[in-house]
Amino acid sequence: MPGRQDTSAFGAQQTRFFYELTPERMLDAVEAHGLRLTGRAMALNSMENRVYQLEIELEDNRQGSPTSFCVAKFYRPGRWSREQLLEEHTFLADLANEEIPVVPPLADGDGETLHLDESTGIMFALFPRVGGRSPDELDDSQLAQLGRLLARLHNVGATRRAEHRLHITPRSYGLNNLEWLVDNDELPTGVCDNYRSTVETICELSEPWFEEVTVQRIHGDCHLANVLWGGQGLFLVDFDDMLVGPPVQDLWLLVPGRDDYARGQRERLLEAYEEMRDFDRGSLRLVEVLRALRIVHFSAWIARRWEDPAFQKVFPDFGSDRYWFEELGILQEQLSLVREQAWG
Repeated sequence: MPGRQDTSAFGAQQTRFFYELTPERMLDAVEAHGLRLTGRAMALNSMENRVYQLEIELEDNRQGSPTSFCVAKFYRPGRWSREQLLEEHTFLADLANEEIPVVPPLADGDGETLHLDESTGIMFALFPRVGGRSPDELDDSQLAQLGRLLARLHNVGATRRAEHRLHITPRSYGLNNLEWLVDNDELPTGVCDNYRSTVETICELSEPWFEEVTVQRIHGDCHLANVLWGGQGLFLVDFDDMLVGPPVQDLWLLVPGRDDYARGQRERLLEAYEEMRDFDRGSLRLVEVLRALRIVHFSAWIARRWEDPAFQKVFPDFGSDRYWFEELGILQEQLSLVREQAWG
């Protein structure tokens, strides 16, 4: 619906894409904020933003950058406001001040971490380059290390409010995205009614549960791809989806399975977590709800970005009847699990 305020997690329906962000403009924008570059740039994988690894002239290396490289992240217009992006940067600074291994943005001579490219109107930030690889799975030692680290992250997250960041709720991740999909005729006729009733029922059953849990600053997208192990140790990266929500959101994403093996891994993660911080185990009933909300959220994200050619290449089956029938089947399974918990 044109003109309706969009309070979902992925910003307005229409966003400016990055076609005007040529390599030359990107390099000019970074150099205008105090770095002299060699001109060598490599695009890094990112669907939502435009991210480049840049080589810096050594004699002009930014203080605090560990190598002759930095990473420039150009944020997609229309998704986060300046205030929301600065809250992400503040969270990263708070974590780094407590020696938690994250990658905070580099500040310029005026202490600013968020910059504006005047020629395109795109905001961007510069980060140190951190090497490492994401594990395919976690052994017991890694689970324990990560559990303690996540507890420390949540301890810091609870020390400050994020007034502008999105709260993860059945409304923001579920109903708002559902309304957008329906209003924009994304759902096929044979799926629409069942899809809508399934999502609405999940949200209705779980809404009281969200009112009973404590919420705070969390990573928000803490899956294994955002965990790096390398020569500099363990790092948590990509706080672009930082949220205000229950801490269980970060834990279930690290161990997303629901079989006996996954439950055992989650228990080891929690045992280590509880060495550093109390955890509300009652919030574990939110796991299947959060999984369902993420499914709806993900489909609405792709639909909103469909005019971006990168999304059409990565998700070629999106929008087909088969895609939506499969999504409906998964959500109906989630509804069964949520009902079991609700009726206990």
